[in-house]
Amino acid sequence: MARRVITLTAKQALEQLSRPGPHPVLRGDLALVGLPGVIFTPRSGLGLPAVALGHGWMQPVRRYHGLLRHLASWGVVAAAPAVERGPLLSSRVLAANLLTTLDICSGVRLGTGEISVDPSRVALVGHSMGGGAAVLAAAEAERVRAVVTLAATETRPSALDAAREVRVPGLHLAAGEDRIAPPVGHAEAIASAWGGPVQLRLLPKASHLGFTEGRHWSELVLDGHAERRSQKLGRAFVTAFLLRVLTGDRAYDELLDADLKNANLVFQREALPQRAAQR
Repeated sequence: MARRVITLTAKQALEQLSRPGPHPVLRGDLALVGLPGVIFTPRSGLGLPAVALGHGWMQPVRRYHGLLRHLASWGVVAAAPAVERGPLLSSRVLAANLLTTLDICSGVRLGTGEISVDPSRVALVGHSMGGGAAVLAAAEAERVRAVVTLAATETRPSALDAAREVRVPGLHLAAGEDRIAPPVGHAEAIASAWGGPVQLRLLPKASHLGFTEGRHWSELVLDGHAERRSQKLGRAFVTAFLLRVLTGDRAYDELLDADLKNANLVFQREALPQRAAQR
């Protein structure tokens, strides 16, 4: 007998996925294996999916702890390297460290040996320049199965050029009030150039820093600040997308397919697959 898939409405999925998931969460330090950064995992689980997150320009990794912990509570190992934290951030170096982070997640038995990652189910998430770095990394690594960007910015080397080489599913969330990286020249351009299945959403009331958490002195020189609404929407869509692509969970399809008032579906090319296509 075929397994029945229970699909929630878009509103139900948004409310459910914006709250912590069912898994107790552990926190660890990537520095113990040679790379500054942080990792959050479910308490136990073998063959789990994993993501590496790239931080934005001048943003400390602590401003993403909530998102990382949230993903872990939904069964996804989530880590972020704390590198390239100065004003002269190198997108190329950050991209390389994102891939190193995935190698650590999939190559090391985590926790007390009760947690492991399936290397065929790994993805990248990035905010601002970290989003551009995630695109650069995905263009170089066949093992990456999905990419999510939050208020992504163009980079050097060009994330726009790299996007043409990425064949795996991509979800790009653009901020409508972004004065640092206006969507048209950044997130929208990257999404339009995407080489694989792609979805672009515009959060009309979000600012460039809306996806971050807490306060930081960089808000004095950058536009925007942490926003609860943007965090809620970001967590829900990132979680739904990763569960769908990395685990085949179809329960949240209505959220990913709906055109919501506060998360406008700008365009979608090809249906997002149950599992990322092999290259």
